[in-house]
Amino acid sequence: MKNKIIYKNNLIDLASPILGSKIIFKTDDFFASANRILNPSPPIFKEGLFDKNGKWMDGWESRRKRTVGHDYLVIKLGKPGNINKIDFDTSYFNGNQPTMVSLEGYNSKSDKIKNFKWKKIVGKIKTKANKHHLVNVKSNLIYTHLKLNIFPDGGIARIRLYGSLSQKNLKLKNKKINLASILNGASIVACNNEHFGKTENIIAPGKAKNMGDGWETRRRRGKGFDWVILNTVNGKEISDIEVSTHHFKGNYPSFCSVQAAYLSKKTNNKKIIKNSTKWNFLLKKSNLSANKSHKFKNKLMKKNKVNYIKINIFPDGGISRFRMYGKVVK
Repeated sequence: MKNKIIYKNNLIDLASPILGSKIIFKTDDFFASANRILNPSPPIFKEGLFDKNGKWMDGWESRRKRTVGHDYLVIKLGKPGNINKIDFDTSYFNGNQPTMVSLEGYNSKSDKIKNFKWKKIVGKIKTKANKHHLVNVKSNLIYTHLKLNIFPDGGIARIRLYGSLSQKNLKLKNKKINLASILNGASIVACNNEHFGKTENIIAPGKAKNMGDGWETRRRRGKGFDWVILNTVNGKEISDIEVSTHHFKGNYPSFCSVQAAYLSKKTNNKKIIKNSTKWNFLLKKSNLSANKSHKFKNKLMKKNKVNYIKINIFPDGGISRFRMYGKVVK
């Protein structure tokens, strides 16, 4: 079975509540809560479901505007970062989507948005019903706050702000940390499959909420195995590795292995994937069990520096979290 490689290009969703991002202001969310726009899960539609204000929608929706102006909300990022790609998602909003949207940003330690001098990130673009509107951004600016404008009113299901965390703001100390945590700057390079659950879930903090809060591949009907490559924090003195299969009971992998390398950040992702088969083993093929946290000691690469990890699962299935503890290379 040949799979098309899914490139994540080291980008994470800066608007995710996993990072602590939240809505701190909205002009109106009469029909649907503004908080839903940040939900990491894909939007859904519930046929025939109404609440006290009207049709229940999985996103942010304002009332029909009868005055001059437009609606907007302000997102405070949990961790400052640089934005490379934006997804304005109007899934299931059909007839009630905005005519146009735009995005502005600002960098501030304060939440006093009245004093902000917003900078244009994306100018007004026309929106269509039930569609992903993907926009690439070429800028090195770091933002702490984002202002999403909708013209004149209506609903947006999700906004995704794909980018990278500001290394300057992370301030990682020279002590043992989880080098594979999204909170510390880890990200996904690529994977071969994520049919049931996104790879980003395995680098999230805390214990998985359910099976959907992990990485799960489709059922393999041929030879081979599934894999995911992470770009971790530059680390050394790796001591412990943790692979969790919490909530995966009839669909956990039989085995897993972990390979590692220390590469230049300028290395092309296609080259990384191609050469990953030759990386040294941080953890050789090991048994996994259902609904359990598996803890392993690093016995193979004690003195090696590491900043890329390849997790192989055999033959398929799901894991909920991956952690790798070591010290930061300054």
